[in-house]
Amino acid sequence: MSETLARRFPRAFVTGASTGLGAAFTRLLLAEGVQVWGTSRSAARLPEHPLFRPVELELADAVAAERTLIALDRETGGFDLVINNAGFGAFGDFVATDFSVWQRQMEIMLVHTARLSHAALRGMRARGRGTLVNISSLAAEFPLPYQSAYNVVKAGLSALNESLMFETAGTGVVVIDFRPGDYRTEFEGAMVRPAAFADARQARVWEAFGRLMRDGPPPEHAAAALRRALRRNRSGTVRTGRLFQAVVAPFLARFSPLALRRRIIARYFDL
Repeated sequence: MSETLARRFPRAFVTGASTGLGAAFTRLLLAEGVQVWGTSRSAARLPEHPLFRPVELELADAVAAERTLIALDRETGGFDLVINNAGFGAFGDFVATDFSVWQRQMEIMLVHTARLSHAALRGMRARGRGTLVNISSLAAEFPLPYQSAYNVVKAGLSALNESLMFETAGTGVVVIDFRPGDYRTEFEGAMVRPAAFADARQARVWEAFGRLMRDGPPPEHAAAALRRALRRNRSGTVRTGRLFQAVVAPFLARFSPLALRRRIIARYFDL
């Protein structure tokens, strides 16, 4: 019988634990016997489980979020696993959308996530152990049309993860850059978007995006990929999703001209 994750990760902190991939990660960890402190903007949306500790946290308030993580880290004796998953999407034409929408997304999902990563790593480095998982996206390699801020956020987060892998080498700390593709979650429905699309082109992209999400694998598929990565216990990048997204497309991105990559994205989104 294989060893459960609880032996290596007795205590975990997961942001955005109430829905989507965050909820799937939380279910996985609880099933493995891990004690989970999971966050949501509303504690009422979080699950009830003997090993689960609900945490009401608003990532938009970076100072309060950091204080919460640091306080719980000290109170518990240190988290063995921190998963930064919380976030949201915004769809629309870059120029036509008020810049405050893009700025808010970049601040919350990149800057504030980096702040939580900073706080988590300080504790892990001091203890000489721990795993940080930052949920990026395949959008870091294949930008999504009409989601410019999301693309910037995920590319920046993956760049941060790469930097941290170098800085934590030999310290006992593991950093995982987790890049999911399209999954069957509530992400599409919760996305900020204009009341009406500017043109047929934008409408086609939105329809293609929604179709890809609806036809994607269930969140449990991503949780299984995360479990495999955690069991390997080494820093690295994990690409997960349907076969084309997770395997074929990255191969083409590595060995094909940039112009071909752009054509692939255009065809993918009916542009």
